[in-house]
Amino acid sequence: VQLQASGGGLVQVGGSLRLTCASSGHTSSQYAMGWFRQTPGKEREFVALISWDGTMTYYGDSVKGRFTISRGISRGSAKNTVYLQMNSVKLEDTAIYYCGIYRSGSYGYTDSYDNWGQGTLVTVSS
Repeated sequence: VQLQASGGGLVQVGGSLRLTCASSGHTSSQYAMGWFRQTPGKEREFVALISWDGTMTYYGDSVKGRFTISRGISRGSAKNTVYLQMNSVKLEDTAIYYCGIYRSGSYGYTDSYDNWGQGTLVTVSS
């Protein structure tokens, strides 16, 4: 399975942006998928995770109440598409955002994920 993140760009403080993580390849299974973000010189930070069926979501403390993770319809090529709706963005949300497939272990750690896609850059301006 290959993942591709998109939707990044320039947004002003307080604005909104929606990121998309699309999958291709072997998509017969549905996966729990997550978003992380990274800024230069720092480790990847957990942002959000959604369960394979969309019934459970988890968020990092810094984005709770502002970001929402959701997934596409549960059939066809969309079933492993995941979205990250970013509202009320702050300067500190500036980062490259990556999506990955959750496999096992603590959801807050990058080692629990694989199939990382190319990231998408989000820049928040004042």
